[in-house]
Amino acid sequence: MKVLILIADQLRADCLDGALAAHVDLPNLRAFQSEAVTFARHYSVTNPCGPSRASILTGLYAMNHRSVRNGTPLAAGTPNLAMEARALGYEPLLFGYTDTPADPTAHAPADPMLRTEEQVLPGMREMLEMRLMESYPWRAYLREQGYALPDYARFYEPVSPDPDRPPRPDDPPFYRAEHSDTAFLTDRLLSDLTERAGQDWFALATWIRPHPPLVAPAPYNRMYDPARLPLPARLASPADEAAVHPFMEGALKSPAMQDTVTGCTVDENSDADLQTLRAIYLGLASEVDAHFGRVIRWLKESGQYDDTLVLFMADHGEMLGDHRQWGKQTPYEGAWHIPLMIRDPRLPEAHGRRVTAFSESTDIVPTILDLLGGKPPSGLDGTSLRPWLEGDTPQEWRDCVHMELEYGEPGEITSRAAATGTGLNASNLAILREERWKLVHFNGDLPPLLFDLQDDPHELHDLAGDPAHASTLLRLTRKLLSHRMRHQNRRLTGWRIGSGGPREYSQS
Repeated sequence: MKVLILIADQLRADCLDGALAAHVDLPNLRAFQSEAVTFARHYSVTNPCGPSRASILTGLYAMNHRSVRNGTPLAAGTPNLAMEARALGYEPLLFGYTDTPADPTAHAPADPMLRTEEQVLPGMREMLEMRLMESYPWRAYLREQGYALPDYARFYEPVSPDPDRPPRPDDPPFYRAEHSDTAFLTDRLLSDLTERAGQDWFALATWIRPHPPLVAPAPYNRMYDPARLPLPARLASPADEAAVHPFMEGALKSPAMQDTVTGCTVDENSDADLQTLRAIYLGLASEVDAHFGRVIRWLKESGQYDDTLVLFMADHGEMLGDHRQWGKQTPYEGAWHIPLMIRDPRLPEAHGRRVTAFSESTDIVPTILDLLGGKPPSGLDGTSLRPWLEGDTPQEWRDCVHMELEYGEPGEITSRAAATGTGLNASNLAILREERWKLVHFNGDLPPLLFDLQDDPHELHDLAGDPAHASTLLRLTRKLLSHRMRHQNRRLTGWRIGSGGPREYSQS
């Protein structure tokens, strides 16, 4: 069996199913849905990029792996998908990035491993260094194609076709679509795997897009008419959004709309500029779709499609102007709801199935190991999705998802922490989302948020202060506490050491 995991960075689920789906052309991903199982209520359990990928690749909540910020180390020895795959005889190949900061207690202070947060998950063999902050192979490739390269900090700037006017966000960058970061990574992935077609392989490929900076090569830069897009879900004014909760005042400041682009300017108060940025984001999503289609066609044409377990997902979402916010460090749905599609060619009975039960990014590790005949390591927070892939509906399954966000940074006071007045260890929140109700619990004695997603799917009306919903607020708070107590670190708690030697017991 071959394994191919494809991750898009910052892709919202509603591009495939929801508010934006009718406004973006994703033919290859939609075609894949008919050949795979789609998990329509799949959620990232934390963000931003580093923490979200730590949860995807360890099967642990952030409260257990504790790599809770970009740049926060993942402790050496933490079990992960790559090491478990090696135990099954696979060598995991990485095309792109995992954003795994190295453990400084396991390296000398001068070790170059400790100079960048964009390090590689232990156990992965890095086949292509394709990182947002570096990407040396891509730079070398572009130079070979005859481009005069700007400083790397300016790679994602739009270039005006008219030297007499400033660049606009929907101007293309200096490189053409066939040489973009997305195209280059896909080229290298297919080139390498072509030489491995006669053997089993295990590959993880991570596209940077549609992650900002929002700039797209032609034709993706103007593929969608901004005037035809729906406006984001939001309250009447920035002041109204800020008044929802102290946290929101800080979330509205950073990242601002201007922070999603580089080398050009946008007007924070202009809906025209907002819609232009949304259109570029959708163009980048279509670019990912085009190269996803290349991968699937290659698998079919090389005769490997029915020998390959294929997973497509995102690491986390993007607010894209919802609630007048950008990025992902916020409690609202756009930051957490992400796509997940899995195709196991050995389980055709469920192909085309759409699962509406909740799934979490922590489910990826146990699912892959289960499908490969392995045993997940002790203490994982996720659950294998195999029953759904086999066409079954488990009698017992989760009725909620659990999410976490750390919004403080060591060595600085973030806009969110300044707005909430919380120190580093209290600048965090936890979310419990059921079918109808969603609780956001803040540390630091801050008030909670409560949303009725049945009557208020866009989360525009906080009900936490309404006495009529006090019992629901109490029930969800108790449920959140119980959930976290049940899932606290259990890596060794099922073991007992005695005269007969070590023995591991079930932790069900």
